[in-house]
Amino acid sequence: MSGHSKWATIRHKKGAQDAKRGKIFTKLIKEITVSARLGGGELEANPRLRTAVLKAKSENMPKDNIERAIKKGTGELGGVEYHELTYEAYGPGGVAILIDALTDNKNRTAAEVRSMLTKNGGNLGETGCVSYLFQRKGMITYPTDTYTEDQVLEAALEAGAEDVSEEGESIEVITTPEEFADVLEEMQRQEFRESSAEITRIPDAVIALDNEKTAKALKLIEKIDDMDDVQSVSTNLDIPDDFDPDQYLS
Repeated sequence: MSGHSKWATIRHKKGAQDAKRGKIFTKLIKEITVSARLGGGELEANPRLRTAVLKAKSENMPKDNIERAIKKGTGELGGVEYHELTYEAYGPGGVAILIDALTDNKNRTAAEVRSMLTKNGGNLGETGCVSYLFQRKGMITYPTDTYTEDQVLEAALEAGAEDVSEEGESIEVITTPEEFADVLEEMQRQEFRESSAEITRIPDAVIALDNEKTAKALKLIEKIDDMDDVQSVSTNLDIPDDFDPDQYLS
């Protein structure tokens, strides 16, 4: 679990440095559109859409953008039809990589993912080769310079969270996917302001590499995460305590 947290922290810093908010919005709009297409445009009747909208709001997406994406999904406005795909892969050092994508062109996305892996020391695996290593969970993080673990623990468990733990500079709140939206909304109601909030895949166990291989794996993971059709990337890579994220990000 700590490996995922460290990668999420690095991803957040990298995104902030590169000013990728426009790309974040594009990915969120895709998710909102697909969620509305599959389950309808009513938030209370569509848990996936409700979760996507909460994520969009946490990224400060304008209300008009959210409403437009919902209408595209329900057919009130014209829009592109996206397909959901999951790729399973191995990176440098044998780390597991699980890639979730939304695309309007399956062949293009498959070719781009395969090429990115091949050029950066990874390879595409067979269906099922790494997915069994992960559990789908809700994860909400809070900064340790703002809250103590005890503060978050009491509120989160009362709200229905499964687990709370301090990992480096973050306090992680873990939920089931079904309880994620309720827990996040209750924490916000109590004026806890999260650093990040998402439905993700958490590894049951992590793999540790030396700093050189860790850097190579992270660079590959970051490049995949930056691809237009990729919605999220999960990995079982554990990042050594002496690994310097700032050096990696420079």
